Amino acid sequence: MITDIVKGQLQEYAGLFGDSYAEIIKEKKIPVGISNRHVHLSEEDLRTLFGPGARLTKLRDLSQPGQFAAEQTVILVGPKGVIENVRVLGPTRKKTQVEISVSDCFKLGVQAPIRDSGQLEGSARITIVGPESSVTLNEGCIIAARHIHMHPEDARRFGVKDGERVNVRTFGPRGVTFYEVLVRVHENYKLEMHIDIDEANAACLKNGDFVEIIET
Repeated sequence: MITDIVKGQLQEYAGLFGDSYAEIIKEKKIPVGISNRHVHLSEEDLRTLFGPGARLTKLRDLSQPGQFAAEQTVILVGPKGVIENVRVLGPTRKKTQVEISVSDCFKLGVQAPIRDSGQLEGSARITIVGPESSVTLNEGCIIAARHIHMHPEDARRFGVKDGERVNVRTFGPRGVTFYEVLVRVHENYKLEMHIDIDEANAACLKNGDFVEIIET
């Protein structure tokens, strides 16, 4: 049975994107969220970069409950280049994690691996520069693996479980199939597939477009 929370989310999608609530349920559509480069900071690195007593200041809420874009930005420095005005996302985490795209790797001159969030061992070295100081991570820079956030009720509806990998089809003139998409299930998650900006551009996707899980 679909709870009021999940039903409300599906009705919200229907209102935003022109489909009926019944169509969203029947077709099992998944909205897309496109992720640009960003940084998650530990409390220690936050204070190093922005000064003693620094706290993240919310700029706007993100789609996932409790997650937000902070007003703070940093500079990423690699062996071959620099990227300025990189947004910090909150809340803080146990370990600092930098998420970039393949295009960013070329600009910075780093070889970031494609990883699930939190899997930082052996990932790329990068320097983060803030207004007060800088932090060099010996590992911590990744290309985030594409994934789908799901509430447990969504997972039951789609017949999948946490940690499973699925194949996802996009629509339109440049429709593609994304393989090995990680399913992440938690009671605080809101249904959404996250891809980075390179993947979105290749498939001509924008925030709020819909995709679907397929069997191969």
